[in-house]
Amino acid sequence: MSHSPATRRLAAIVVLDVVGFSRLMGADETGTLASLKERWALILEPVVAQHGGRVVKFMGDGALIEFPSAVNAVNAAVELQSKFTAANAALPETRRIVLRIGVNLGDVIGEGSDIYGDGVNIAARLETLAEPGGIMVSGTMHDHVLGKVDILFEDMGEQELKNIAKPVRAHRVAQPGQQLRSPAKPKGASIAVLPFANMSSDPEQEFFADGLSEDLITDLSKVPGLFVIARHSTFAYKGKQIDIRQAAKELGVIYVVEGSVRRSASRVRITVQLIEAAGGGHLWADRFDRNLEDVFELQDEVVGKIVSALSDALPKAAPLPKRRAPNMQAYDLFVRGRVLSMQSPEANIQARAQLERACAIDPTFAEAHAWLAMNLLFGWMYCYQPDSRERVLALARQAVALDPGNAEAHVILGNVLIFNGSGDLDGGRAHFDIALELNPNHADAWLFLADLEVLEGWMDEAVVVGRNAFRLNPHPPPYYHWLFGWVLYGARHYQEVVDTLSRAEAHAVGALRILAAALAQLGRMEEARDTARRFLAAVPDFTIGSWLESMPFRKPEDAAHFIEGYRKAGLPE
Repeated sequence: MSHSPATRRLAAIVVLDVVGFSRLMGADETGTLASLKERWALILEPVVAQHGGRVVKFMGDGALIEFPSAVNAVNAAVELQSKFTAANAALPETRRIVLRIGVNLGDVIGEGSDIYGDGVNIAARLETLAEPGGIMVSGTMHDHVLGKVDILFEDMGEQELKNIAKPVRAHRVAQPGQQLRSPAKPKGASIAVLPFANMSSDPEQEFFADGLSEDLITDLSKVPGLFVIARHSTFAYKGKQIDIRQAAKELGVIYVVEGSVRRSASRVRITVQLIEAAGGGHLWADRFDRNLEDVFELQDEVVGKIVSALSDALPKAAPLPKRRAPNMQAYDLFVRGRVLSMQSPEANIQARAQLERACAIDPTFAEAHAWLAMNLLFGWMYCYQPDSRERVLALARQAVALDPGNAEAHVILGNVLIFNGSGDLDGGRAHFDIALELNPNHADAWLFLADLEVLEGWMDEAVVVGRNAFRLNPHPPPYYHWLFGWVLYGARHYQEVVDTLSRAEAHAVGALRILAAALAQLGRMEEARDTARRFLAAVPDFTIGSWLESMPFRKPEDAAHFIEGYRKAGLPE
């Protein structure tokens, strides 16, 4: 038998997949298969043919499509999403067939009727990054069609794609009427605040310098249209010799803020500069000498001057409301407690005393109350410490009451409502929504929202939302990997769970439980049981039953999926 020789060619590749297909099949297998077959015949195949493409193959709930024209490929993808949306309009949400689509322009290897190679692989990886109902295209495709199609694109920055050697720039297609919420990353309006250097002779003032840097990040995050990298990712450069251009490239930003702080008993000197990273030019720089009690007004002034310097990129930005200045002694305790709360179980306990004193000194300090609630919640959830859930809830509610415009307080209250025993998923979502409206750059809010999506049963959506958190926090703390491992397990991405949790050493106690379940689902039973034994050595009182009592799953079948992995790994009932 003769075979057609393999040939290389440039092609526009479209890869699509049905969101939540397992859930649809579980609810109505026969009806789902019939509906999908009908959609392929009545929508997909005619649209592909109309735009001059060919369906290479159907892959269960997905398809691989090739076009000779990049423009036709993108237009076909947009038309497919439009027609699938229209076909879903009359259906209940539980029966809707929603697509995710990835599009790439690249080299492929053709063998017979099939194609493969990096050109296909990149399209497939981009599909996993697209939102439900969305389209993600590669930078190569974007550059080729820009100005040739009547479509708006949003630059999502460089993305690390599994099994692809180099990062790939991705662009989201903004479809008419699409209301998908995503932290914007507009070109020319992205910024990172590097940790301010402590120029004081007292090394204890390191916390104060870090606190000012973090507060500046928080304030800039509220500026409409400005994409701001999270604190943990910028603090990865603390104490290092920094090449501003390289740091900006690694963080995916255009602008960088750096500065220094010198504090004495009653005075503070702050030097700040705003740098356009590519050219290395200073857009604005200033030095401020103030009384210590005026430092919070100074923070507001610095934010205002940065926004003013970026006025061309941020034409709609308005001055932020001034914050109430907390007691300085309480602030010093707060910045220490905030840093220590999530470092380790031991540091978490040490931080608690600092935050409790801050609240006692300044009972109206909203952030101190919010972080004390977070400290207690974090200690219970991740450090396996005893908790008082009633106290946590009261503190979180008090923080929101003291400052309804504090996004951090809403994030913490949302988390507490979900996990305080009542399992108030709707209440948690409401406060996450408020937090993200106040501060769309709040990486933790995106991460905790992904956690909530798992509990709600929206596994594919959880993965998309979780990736938003990593866009904002590309060098995150270890618990990001732990929580995202949980999300990936819910979506049945078991190998990616294993890959992700290999980077979660600092929170290995929490990571080991999910890692054991994922290994068991992959059939790697010896590794799974060894991992489960290591987890139980750290948490000897763990049982599946007690864990289930604390996890408010909306759907029993989702809880059963986790329990199945735990049982296979040998965790006790």
